[in-house]
Amino acid sequence: MRKQAEGVRNIVQFNWHFYAGAGLMVLLLAVGIGVASDHPAWRLGLWLILLAVLLPTVVSLLISWYVYDISGLYGFRWLSCTAAPPQRVVNIHAGFDETSALLRQRFPGAALRVLDFYDPAEHTEISIRRARAAITPYPGTEAVRPAQLSLATASIDLVVVMLAAHEIRHPAQRVAFLCEIGRVLTPNGRAVVVEHLRDSANFMAYTVGFLHFYSRATWLAAFRAGGLRLEREQKLTRFISAFTLSAINGTAS
Repeated sequence: MRKQAEGVRNIVQFNWHFYAGAGLMVLLLAVGIGVASDHPAWRLGLWLILLAVLLPTVVSLLISWYVYDISGLYGFRWLSCTAAPPQRVVNIHAGFDETSALLRQRFPGAALRVLDFYDPAEHTEISIRRARAAITPYPGTEAVRPAQLSLATASIDLVVVMLAAHEIRHPAQRVAFLCEIGRVLTPNGRAVVVEHLRDSANFMAYTVGFLHFYSRATWLAAFRAGGLRLEREQKLTRFISAFTLSAINGTAS
C-alpha cells in the first residue's frame, strides 16, 4: 500500500534543492518587502516576483498531490486491457520503480518480470539518482537497454510502462524501444504507456517543466513508427494519459 501523500513527499525529497531554493527566494523577497515599506513601487514589484515564485510552486505540489496521491492512479483499477487476466506481465521503468509491487497485487496470478532501462550516462538528473538511492529495487529486476529487451518474441500478455518512456530522449531510440515492445507482445497482448503530455494542463501544473514531456502528436507518431496500433486512449486525470497499444501484426480484440 502507498503511504499517505507519498507522491508529493517523493517529489519534495528527490527535488529538495529546487524547493529549498524557492523557499530561500521567498524569504529574501519577504524581507525585501518589509524593507521597502516606504517605496510603494519597489514593494509592488517585489510582491509580484514573490507571487511568481510561490504560486507555481504551490500549484504544482497541489496538482501532484491530486495526481499521485488521491486520483487512484496507483490503484490500477483503470488497467483492464485484455479479455482474460494476463498470465505474463512485464513492468518497465527508468530507475524509479513505484509500481511493480502494486502490479503484483493487481495481477496476483501472473508471472511478473521487471525491467529497468536506467543508464547513468544518459539519465543524469540528480532527482533520479536520489530516487534510486531511496528505493529498494523490486526482487529480480533486470537491467536492459531500451532497444534490447531481454524477452522472447510473442511471449508477454501485458507490458506496462508507467511515467517512464519519456526518459528515452532520442527519437530513434524511443521508436526502437516501442518496436521491441511490439515484438514481445503475444498476438492478443497489450502494452500500456502512461505519460504526462506536453499540453496546456501540464503547463499550468509544471510551467516550463512540461517541456520534459512529449506532445500527444509526438507519441502517436512514435507508436506508428514503432509498429503499434492505438487501441484505447484514457485520460486518467486531466494531467495523465494512458495509451493502450497492440502490435500491428498482432490480433486486435
